[in-house]
Amino acid sequence: MASIALCSVKRRCLLSRLKTLSGAGDSSHGLAATPRWLSRGAGVRFMSQGTAGGSSAGGARRRALALGGAAAVTAAAAAAGFLANVHHFQRAEMATSVLPALVNEDREQEGDVVERCRGFMSPPVTDIGVLQATKGQMRSRMEMLIMETQADFCRALQEADGGTFQVDRWERKEGGGGISCVMQDGKVFEKAGVSVSVVFGNLTEEAAKQMRSRGKVLKGKDGKLPFCAMGVSSVIHPKNPHIPTVHFNYRYFEIEEEDGNKQWWFGGGTDLTPVYVNKDDAFHFHNTLKEACDKHHSQYYPDFKKWCDRYFYIRHRGETRGIGGIFFDDLDSPNQEEAFSFVKSCARTVVPCYLPIVYKHLSDSFTDEQKDWQQVRRGRYVEFNLVYDRGVKFGLATPGSRIESILMSLPLTARWEYMHEPATGTQEAEMLEVLKNPKDWV
Repeated sequence: MASIALCSVKRRCLLSRLKTLSGAGDSSHGLAATPRWLSRGAGVRFMSQGTAGGSSAGGARRRALALGGAAAVTAAAAAAGFLANVHHFQRAEMATSVLPALVNEDREQEGDVVERCRGFMSPPVTDIGVLQATKGQMRSRMEMLIMETQADFCRALQEADGGTFQVDRWERKEGGGGISCVMQDGKVFEKAGVSVSVVFGNLTEEAAKQMRSRGKVLKGKDGKLPFCAMGVSSVIHPKNPHIPTVHFNYRYFEIEEEDGNKQWWFGGGTDLTPVYVNKDDAFHFHNTLKEACDKHHSQYYPDFKKWCDRYFYIRHRGETRGIGGIFFDDLDSPNQEEAFSFVKSCARTVVPCYLPIVYKHLSDSFTDEQKDWQQVRRGRYVEFNLVYDRGVKFGLATPGSRIESILMSLPLTARWEYMHEPATGTQEAEMLEVLKNPKDWV
């Protein structure tokens, strides 16, 4: 009875959302195809090395939830027939954000770590028994979140591309390890990487200096600062220049000081790097992030949007890397629970803010000249990552770091042309103008 009531609530929420979204834009875009790559996010499939896992009572509960979601989609589709003029991205956002968000919010409440792990791309870095025993601690909760984020995004990308991720587990002798999922030379994506890392040990002096330069007052014992760092990071480089590159990263740090006190903070963000300006794409991407931020604080989106524009700035070029999104670091307020809740909301936008844009441009044609421009822009992407990116610097300064995973963000191909300047009045010049003068898209 409880599951029936839950499904009824979800249907009411969804129909209410549909009515709110109705009345704007072109109604020619269909809804039916959108949920197919996202509804799987509620399924229970143990994806480690491509093997399938068994089922249990917990799995039955999750399948019942998925069926409830499917029923809600059917009801929504019927209602959509009577609600004309619903914009493409609004409908895509409804299908990809509302239902999975309702399902996803139940995940942590289920509490059974073993059952939740069945849907991951690989067993987590930390032993499942340890995660089960410490499931109330922030380190364990964050590791479960980043593993779920990796699995959800990989499934959505595989559905769009038709390819399969190579799942690469690695260990760090100093402590911890990670899971790198990479798909190369696919039909849609030239290179797609989604990586999880959970590392611990002692901060090196160089890494500690980087922390202090950001205002962290760290008091080590005998020159040692025990730390734990974990996160999920992804960069997607599509083949079609009309499909943007996307990046996201969400991470958690803990440092134990001499007196045993722990400093902790969260960081992360999601940003978009298109090759050509598309205002609808930009609005959809930024608005999805804004809605997630607004659940927690009205200033989060405007503040973190500006921070993103400042951070992803190629100073030696005088231009941003892309059209931004959100970026934040050193987030340790108002309290740990609320900070984690905010990060969780952000992490669950990575599929709905990006996949509708991928599907929209999946069949767009392009010229050799447009492909060349994409290669030039990728060169700028490489310049930022190798010269300025804080995560790359921290990783390279940490002993035992996995270089392949750190540099996973680099594209397979890029181009550097001497004194390249797009002709005035072209779409390329329009893109460059936006990069030199960031815009408010929402």
